[in-house]
Amino acid sequence: MIDIRLADPAAPEMLPLLEAHLAHSKAHSPDGSDHALTPQDMREQGMQFWAVYDGDSPVACGGLMALPDGTAEVKSVHVAQALRGRGVAKRLMDHLAEEARAVGYKALVLETGSSAHPGFEAARALYEALGYEYCAPFGEYVEDPASVFMRLPLRAEQSAA
Repeated sequence: MIDIRLADPAAPEMLPLLEAHLAHSKAHSPDGSDHALTPQDMREQGMQFWAVYDGDSPVACGGLMALPDGTAEVKSVHVAQALRGRGVAKRLMDHLAEEARAVGYKALVLETGSSAHPGFEAARALYEALGYEYCAPFGEYVEDPASVFMRLPLRAEQSAA
């Protein structure tokens, strides 16, 4: 049975999944454009982190990092190779959006690899299907041909009066 739970990214059972995530990011991102966080970085930056479990085994993960502008950045989304194509990533992304809405974030934002570098096609297709739209860099990110930035509004944004 698959369920989604809060998890500690540095817990021993999470390490194989996160090592695979870091290896994928490194293999498909040029130097200076790999923005994946280590489990310790996730802890230190206060990221809320969830794992998708199949029984007792984590098979996918992802987290939310609060940003000062009232949005949350989606980070470290990864699905074990054996479970890809089965809707696990969509279920996890839907869960992250529900959690973000419950907290009151106005939008989710994310950075992922651009079409200039293979390996992120499935991620971009999923985000597009979920309603994410391409946007300008946010937070401390800068324009980078290896990256794209996406945003999903979670509530109606009020214009400045």
